Amino acid sequence: MSFTSGESARESRWGDVYLVAGSRAVSVCGDFLAATTLALVLAEGGHGGLAVSGLMLAASLPLAVLAPITGRVADRVDSRIVLTVAPLVQAVICLVLAFTSHPVAIIGLVALLACGLAFTQPVLGALLPEMVRPADLPKASGLSQTAGNIGMLVAPALAGVLVGQTGARLPLLLDAASYLALVGAALALRTRRTGRTTAKGALVPWRLRDDRTLTVMVAVLAATIAGVSAISVVEVFFIRDTLGASTTVFGLVAASWTAGMLLGNGIFSQVPPRRITVPALLLVVVGSCVPVVVAAAVPGPFWIIPLWVAGGVCNGGINVFIMVIVAGRTPSAARGRAFASLNASVQGAGMIGLLAAGPLVDRFDPRLLVAVVGTFALVTALSGLVVVRREPPSDPVMSTSRPPRDSVAT
Repeated sequence: MSFTSGESARESRWGDVYLVAGSRAVSVCGDFLAATTLALVLAEGGHGGLAVSGLMLAASLPLAVLAPITGRVADRVDSRIVLTVAPLVQAVICLVLAFTSHPVAIIGLVALLACGLAFTQPVLGALLPEMVRPADLPKASGLSQTAGNIGMLVAPALAGVLVGQTGARLPLLLDAASYLALVGAALALRTRRTGRTTAKGALVPWRLRDDRTLTVMVAVLAATIAGVSAISVVEVFFIRDTLGASTTVFGLVAASWTAGMLLGNGIFSQVPPRRITVPALLLVVVGSCVPVVVAAAVPGPFWIIPLWVAGGVCNGGINVFIMVIVAGRTPSAARGRAFASLNASVQGAGMIGLLAAGPLVDRFDPRLLVAVVGTFALVTALSGLVVVRREPPSDPVMSTSRPPRDSVAT
């Protein structure tokens, strides 16, 4: 981990961190509120699993496909412009969605919403390290992740109540309002990233594969995410059919992983940055895989709750560690591309997991699938750990060729 003395000396802007965390909670809640609402609308309209799967793919595909573009935009364009224009467009799309009922139109509009997210995610990821000193980055990352997890917890229950009481229009209008909240936060932020280029006007050179250790980390994370996405489909049949859980118990089990993530955000945000390394991250990934493997042998659904909490705690640690590691191994002027590449890998792997899970559930016993997927993720994480420990640690790019800081206070 390496930061310049200029970064170490600057004061942390906690007001900006809290502002971003608050807007993230509202925005994530709005996104999940809309996603749950639209899934309910398609299911209740008799459009079946194909339409719901199309909706999920539409929400993920743009983040993977557009990464080469959105990363460059994040590093070249003023962060305030991106964080105002994209959410404004998304708010308009949500307004249109609120008055749309055709499944094809809904899926197309959701894809457009995801395009906006593809632009804002790397900007927010690159902006957070500019707000705080390196020593405070784990805490800032933990706050941001906690805010997002709270939004994830609140949204599904809120969607169920609102759709049942008022119909689908109000949740979608609330999602539109959540994007306007992000615009307000962007205008209020003191921290900004302005595009900095070389003397010839080109972006500062950066490629993920130039840092082998970081490449291994991203590959392991992608494989693990593919497994987690597959498990999210398989667990419905495993918990409900194989273990005989009621819908209430299933809801408790499903929420326990996110509850664990909230705990993990707080616990791992206290870890000193010098101890947050790629091998440490891979050890935490191993910790998130072990509960899944053990879950395949449980006799009843209540046994899964503590296992999912333990896995969620490690998942929260992974999210905190990723922010610190990417910020520490990437030049400030290239962090937009770094976070876009990470998002693309994660979203692409998630889609592969979702696509593979459907046919597998129809052919194999859910308990076997949980065991196989958990073991695959565990073996991948352990293999990555062996690779990282055997090769010499690559020097962070930023320690040898760091461009001028690209944040300004206004």
